[in-house]
Amino acid sequence: MNAIPSSATEAHPIIGSRVELQLFTTLRCNLKCSYCSESSVVNSQGKVNYSLDALDKFIRTHLDEHEKVVTFYGGEPTLNVAFIDEVMQRYPNFRYQLQTNGTLLHRLPEAILAKLSNVLVSVDGGEQITDGYRGKGVYRRVLNRVEGIRGRLGGTLTARVTWSSEETSFDELDALRESFDYIYWQFVQSDSAYSAEAMDKKRRVLSQLVDRFFASHDTVYPFIPIMGVVRNKVLPSRARELYSGHSQCRASTHILNVLPDGSIFPCPDMTDDPAMQHGSVTDNWLKRSPLQPHPDMPCNDCSAYAFCRGNCMKNLHVAYVKGDEAYRRKVVEPVCELVKFLGEEVDRHDPHAWYAKAPLAVRNVIANCEVYEYVEVMP
Repeated sequence: MNAIPSSATEAHPIIGSRVELQLFTTLRCNLKCSYCSESSVVNSQGKVNYSLDALDKFIRTHLDEHEKVVTFYGGEPTLNVAFIDEVMQRYPNFRYQLQTNGTLLHRLPEAILAKLSNVLVSVDGGEQITDGYRGKGVYRRVLNRVEGIRGRLGGTLTARVTWSSEETSFDELDALRESFDYIYWQFVQSDSAYSAEAMDKKRRVLSQLVDRFFASHDTVYPFIPIMGVVRNKVLPSRARELYSGHSQCRASTHILNVLPDGSIFPCPDMTDDPAMQHGSVTDNWLKRSPLQPHPDMPCNDCSAYAFCRGNCMKNLHVAYVKGDEAYRRKVVEPVCELVKFLGEEVDRHDPHAWYAKAPLAVRNVIANCEVYEYVEVMP
């Protein structure tokens, strides 16, 4: 393995004062979602095979001065509850998050639930759409599991929506507020999701969501991408200072995706590309993420850059650095158009005037919502 020498004169691989260790507890999953069916990564590794002594050494060597946040990830991370418990006991001062399909939340003991600052639960919209991708009955099962842990969870519950279907409606996204504290969505990275008709339908739903957000000054409509756009427009320094001016997806700065074998990658969607590896817990080395801003990326000249900050670095890298023209046309450019449209819809409601009228509690949530630290913020 290529050991990476450290030097006091070298820039630290982590940009900023916080590091997020996204620990894959396993690559196995109890569901067979249609969009994972062709992945070579899913089920390729079982339980973690590096020791926590090795993780200790890695943290002491590379991350000793950083605030540590751990996200348990997979596969389905709750298939390895023993590892979650072991990490939490070994590192009682870290902050913890879980990203899960939600079907096995009932397996988590009280001690683990109490220490979780946030649980991201993956759904795809409403019942019909979610079950279509994930299996019959999954949507209802997930909501039942969420309800079962609500009173015992230490932190917040966030729906993580992969916005795939053009039939996803405002009503079914809005209905998620009944079960979750916050809703986050990410536009799917699929070359079949952005026909002209699908784009029109997504714009209509975005307009409805933004209209609903600005309908009241007294409460926060808890959709993280809209909250994030408003924050970045009203408090532009927040879009830069928390991520040192880089993309808010964190892949350029401070997230380390640690696979069960201890290898480290900047993005969970790129763990099948050996060229993307930038560290190893087992061999105790770490270098700067290879997903960095690049001159071929057109972001600096984009009207949305001040609030978007580049959105998804994987998308930009594939489209503009690797030069995948089809992916650029069919995925990246449509997603960028939707992000621009979202910003324009927010501007139409004068976010500065809205923020000025909002009570202090609402302003504090917009400015400082902890969930911003756990998701990509931009969709």
